[in-house]
Amino acid sequence: MNDKFPALANKFYFNYGGQGPLPQAALDAIFGGYQQIQSQGPFGIKTSKLVIQESNLTRQAIALELGVPAGSIALTENVTAGCNIALWGINWQPGDRILVSDCEHPGVIASIKEICRRFQVLIDFFPLLATLNSGDPVEVITAYLQQQTRLVVLSHVLWNTGQVLPLAEISAAIHQYPQATDRIYILVDAAQSVGLLPLNLGELGVDFYAFTGHKWWCGPEGVGGLYIRPDLIEDLDPTFIGWRSLDYSKPDLPLINDARRYEVATSAYPLYAGLRASIKLHQEWGSSINRATKIINLATYLWEQLQQVSGIKCLNQTAPQSGLVSFQVESRNHGKLVQALEDEHFYLRTIVDPDCIRACTHYFTSTAEIDALIQCLTKLIK
Repeated sequence: MNDKFPALANKFYFNYGGQGPLPQAALDAIFGGYQQIQSQGPFGIKTSKLVIQESNLTRQAIALELGVPAGSIALTENVTAGCNIALWGINWQPGDRILVSDCEHPGVIASIKEICRRFQVLIDFFPLLATLNSGDPVEVITAYLQQQTRLVVLSHVLWNTGQVLPLAEISAAIHQYPQATDRIYILVDAAQSVGLLPLNLGELGVDFYAFTGHKWWCGPEGVGGLYIRPDLIEDLDPTFIGWRSLDYSKPDLPLINDARRYEVATSAYPLYAGLRASIKLHQEWGSSINRATKIINLATYLWEQLQQVSGIKCLNQTAPQSGLVSFQVESRNHGKLVQALEDEHFYLRTIVDPDCIRACTHYFTSTAEIDALIQCLTKLIK
């Protein structure tokens, strides 16, 4: 498979949770899309039909992977854009509370803080990081719910530790919380789950699920999406509205009665073809279950090998549940070590909280690449 990804030549890539490399098929699809649009005219009837078709095909391809209706998917640019659609679309009232895990991405936290400032909403944090090796996330979350809690924000796969949360159980506990004065919504940051885990969002019971195509799907940056539970379409107000939000079959141009109402205006449509090409390539290798199994098996192999290196401590005390493996190195500056690794053509990243290094395996990572990483680490930390 590595020969299908030009970016993997002459390097050892362990940064899929940051950004996946584009396969050649996606590059070809993107270039072909731009060629077609320019050859037939970038603005005209034929091109207008093309961009609508590209949007519909991409929405359908994503929905099929997530096990949901296409009408529940809004196309966005990235996870943060999707989270912001949900965050700003709720009708906030003074005194409402947002419950957030202590493992969320700074970009999402910043949006939540601004909402709290503008609407006199309160933010509460619950200690999810402490449940990595012991404790029950469901019990921790429910213990921090309050009557005024209006929204719970958490990730499906934690970006800093790789922990996979039991979303179905969490969703059920939140929605059944007896003291709630109003419905409690659930917003999931799915940056590290889409393309990694086999998913059927309808079975998870979540309300909003924001994701991107440029990580585990190895699609182009600039294409992501937001799943909105179908029965909540009328509850979530669009913050930005444009021509893509409108129903042109009706004379008064109302908002479309599905998730397309949260899309705004012109996008880089050839990128949609690139994402579909990436998804198709993964499907040709195997099912989402087969891919996830291979990813986790390789992450487990990496986790086992890391523990054999003196001076390295893995954050997980048990085998990984995802493709993310975080570890700490005694008496070493993690930032300098990651730079030294990159100088040797090994691509990893640092995490600030907790202070660690994160490595990611995909299903096409080889054990030989993992062995080479272990040898390089051993040499560098002597």
